[in-house]
Amino acid sequence: MPIYNAPVEDVLFLLRDVFGYERFANLPGFADAPLDTVEAILAEGARFSQEVLQPLNRSGDREGCTRHADGRVTTPAGFREAYADYAAAGWVGLSADPAYGGQGLPYTLAAIMNEFTTAANMAWSMYPGLIQGAIAALAQHGTEAQRRTYLPALVSGRWAGTMNLTEPHCGTDLGLIKTRAVPEPDGGYRITGQKIFISAGEHDLTDNIVHLVLARIDGAPEGTSGISLFVVPKRLVDENGAPGEANGVSCGSIEEKMGIHGNSTCVMNYDGAKGWLVGAENKGLRAMFTMMNEARLGVAVQGLALSEVAYQNAAAYARERLQGRALTGARQPEAKADPIIVHPDVRRILMTIRAFNEAARALVVWTALEADVAHRSGDAAEKARADDRLGLMTPVLKGVLTDKGFENAVLAQQVYGGHGYIAEWGMEQFVRDARIAMIYEGTNGIQALDLVGRKLPKDGGKAIMALFAEIGGFVTENADDAALAPYVKPLKQGLDHLQQATMWFMQNAMAKPDNAGAGATDYMHLFGLVALGYMWARMAKVAYAAAGGDGADALAERKLLLGRFFMERIMPETGAHLARISSGFDTMMQMPAEAF
Repeated sequence: MPIYNAPVEDVLFLLRDVFGYERFANLPGFADAPLDTVEAILAEGARFSQEVLQPLNRSGDREGCTRHADGRVTTPAGFREAYADYAAAGWVGLSADPAYGGQGLPYTLAAIMNEFTTAANMAWSMYPGLIQGAIAALAQHGTEAQRRTYLPALVSGRWAGTMNLTEPHCGTDLGLIKTRAVPEPDGGYRITGQKIFISAGEHDLTDNIVHLVLARIDGAPEGTSGISLFVVPKRLVDENGAPGEANGVSCGSIEEKMGIHGNSTCVMNYDGAKGWLVGAENKGLRAMFTMMNEARLGVAVQGLALSEVAYQNAAAYARERLQGRALTGARQPEAKADPIIVHPDVRRILMTIRAFNEAARALVVWTALEADVAHRSGDAAEKARADDRLGLMTPVLKGVLTDKGFENAVLAQQVYGGHGYIAEWGMEQFVRDARIAMIYEGTNGIQALDLVGRKLPKDGGKAIMALFAEIGGFVTENADDAALAPYVKPLKQGLDHLQQATMWFMQNAMAKPDNAGAGATDYMHLFGLVALGYMWARMAKVAYAAAGGDGADALAERKLLLGRFFMERIMPETGAHLARISSGFDTMMQMPAEAF
């Protein structure tokens, strides 16, 4: 039976010691959540994830969701009760605006809680996770009437939310959307079309589901410039704000998927469903991207979460599984074999995963704090700086954390040998569940292109230059500290590689865009390694001061060891990424299409 223990101690180390949580006390919501309160919140979140959600993970995967003849969908046993408890405890509105019933606490806490619930039960966590995007889109782009109608019910968790983009003939290229919106005299629209791959499109957890749907108003321009966003509730809202008659939207089928079986991924049919415009006509992508950016950060956390739970189970197995003897002689001579944790290659796997997990968690917390600054600060310049950082980091987080999350789930499965391939141990489910995160909310190849094609050149490269200056400043400040040299020197080399790659794109991608396309994924991962390395260097600086060189602080000593492993065994990959980027596109584009 798989296990999961939420990494509360690690999170508190990051908040308290690495990022100086108290420095944000001037932001709305932070004063209401001092560190002792945060610790209590995280402890309760950990308990709920471990005791309520994790036991439902395997059973939910085996049972899946059921679509009934009338289009209703029921979720696996226990999901509905768990959701009711979660909503009743106020978790859905943890960081939402108090004006609509939210608690107004830092978004950072919601991001951390997302890791806990996802690691415990990814399929279940997607139901409340999708609500967050709907809240963000309506709060930023909805009318006051729409906010009053939908936000209190969404924030409380009484209603759920979805986003409907993809159609059978279009995924990434949303300009091909065919779903139609016909204006009505009362100011509403009739929505007709079909959407696919809609996570949580229909279920039995809530009384109503608020769908945010991309469609084209009759007569609108072709392509992405003619797309609008509409709010389309499953049940129309009556004059008292309660769900009334059924709208013309239904689940046509549930997709049969590789993983996340406990989440109802639906084909949604819109047959003249009543909808209302969100934001301006033909500006739907702008409004939807509010939702998608929230979702992409959430999906990045999914990569970390699956890597974490897979690691925990693999480490526990490695400590207990007896096979063979240590290369240096028997470690447990009284037993017939030693535990496999004595073998260097098993330790290579486990330390590779863990060194990633702890740096990735730091990167998530660091970025979440920037999001809080971007959305809550009263200083316009500070808001703009944080927003630039958030835009730059979103594709890196989504792409790198989910690529590595899947890779690490496979590595953890390998620790089990043949048992990792057998369902009862749970590892194959982690692999199957982790795979989707690389695909949805924009495939990782699209994330890489977004980074190279949009985020790097934005505003003359202001965001990337600010990041270079920050990391470079840290390197310079600590260059003469011999104790930090094992962390700072590899970081400097990685930063040099990233700057060289950036300059190479500037010199070679404008005239020949295929150079950018050919090197985008390597650039994204090179960027990710430098960001993760920066996190390790910052953690090491704090840990070294805490450890004092005498081993008194076990957590600090462990951080120093894992950080050295990352710098010695993982950080050197920046050089390989740079070499691949610099090779350009010629070879890969010379082969004729028919030769593939």
